[in-house]
Amino acid sequence: MNPDQTETEQRRQALVEHLRGQFSSDLPARIGIAVSGGSDSVALMHLLQDCFCDTPVELMVATVDHGLRPEAEQEAAEVADMARDLGLSHTLLRWTEGPTTTGNLQDQARRARYGLLTGWARQNGIAKLALGHTADDQAETVLMRLMRASGVKGLAAMPQRRTQDGITLIRPLLGLRRAELRAYLRSRERTWIEDPSNQDERFDRIKIRKAVGALEDLGLTVEALSTVAQNMGKAQRALGWYAFLAARDMIQFECGAIVIELRKFRALPDEISHRLMSQALLWISGSQYPPRRQPMIEAVALAQRGGSLTLSGCRVLGHKGKIWICREGAAVQKTTAFPGQVWDQNWRVYAGNLKACEVRSLGEEGLKSCPDWRQTGCPAAVLEVTPALWRGGGLMAAPLAGVSNGSRAEVVNSVEEFYASLLSH
Repeated sequence: MNPDQTETEQRRQALVEHLRGQFSSDLPARIGIAVSGGSDSVALMHLLQDCFCDTPVELMVATVDHGLRPEAEQEAAEVADMARDLGLSHTLLRWTEGPTTTGNLQDQARRARYGLLTGWARQNGIAKLALGHTADDQAETVLMRLMRASGVKGLAAMPQRRTQDGITLIRPLLGLRRAELRAYLRSRERTWIEDPSNQDERFDRIKIRKAVGALEDLGLTVEALSTVAQNMGKAQRALGWYAFLAARDMIQFECGAIVIELRKFRALPDEISHRLMSQALLWISGSQYPPRRQPMIEAVALAQRGGSLTLSGCRVLGHKGKIWICREGAAVQKTTAFPGQVWDQNWRVYAGNLKACEVRSLGEEGLKSCPDWRQTGCPAAVLEVTPALWRGGGLMAAPLAGVSNGSRAEVVNSVEEFYASLLSH
């Protein structure tokens, strides 16, 4: 073996050892790999095959076709051939719903991609799903978040691993440069697919990608930006722990609402009060994304004064020294379900002996038919958005407002999950 070949083999071994170090000694039976066909994900597939070829770990490959480019189907077929050459199974996942006419197209595609991949992983007993993000992607993400004046959470960018829908997402290439991975593929005489959208400067990420070279000349390197993300990640975890402890100390749950002690909330540092309020709004609304930072700042300030507001499908109101966060009436006004089904993502109502009923919000008129509602200790606005059983226009039961008639309502989402969510966001 000549010196060049020796050096190439040493680099390959170093990459393999780096990836192996991203996985614990307690290896899962199956690892999924998301492969688009680009150099990063193709290199990931080959490197993981090198890592686990002599182990009982089964590697499975999936490609998502968003249906946004005519070339995507052919590219997926090429990825299937690449996987087959390595003796790996391949699955094509199609985004059949497609994007909505409004909103951020790339964001919608990203959410759909993760949903399809985690769904595929669950169906196939895959506990860990490997993604091909690199240090270059991390640096680009940090710059994009800087452009949006993000805080600690945004600048933490992409974590090495996180859990979504019960699946552990791992980014084993996050400490590696794209150029190094491409050199590895060339050394193995392997090719990859160039996505033409990677040259489309209509997208912010592509503009940022082209600016990275100029920034490196100024000393703002990919490695430096990746280190910023790591440092912010540590700060993010510390703040999450503080928020978790604060929530344990001052938050309770009543009739589906989150209840915060106003006095203690006022004493919190700004970042922690912001996190508690933001996560409470996400929890109550079921939304994936919190409101923008400025409306959140205003909401926290008003809540600290004991005021009331509506935001993100929720209502925040001050009542007897507490902050109550519940659903906004308009958000559930037309929401219906049958008994036993999930209503508004958070409730399941059982009708008992009541027949031919429908689950709808109690509402202002329904509350008038509940003479003992004040004994619950909950504000009227909170009870009005709780589920009730209706038959036509007649109220049959309001289990949370003192009129159960043999029915009961249960919260679907675990309170413990709310506390845990403060550590993971």
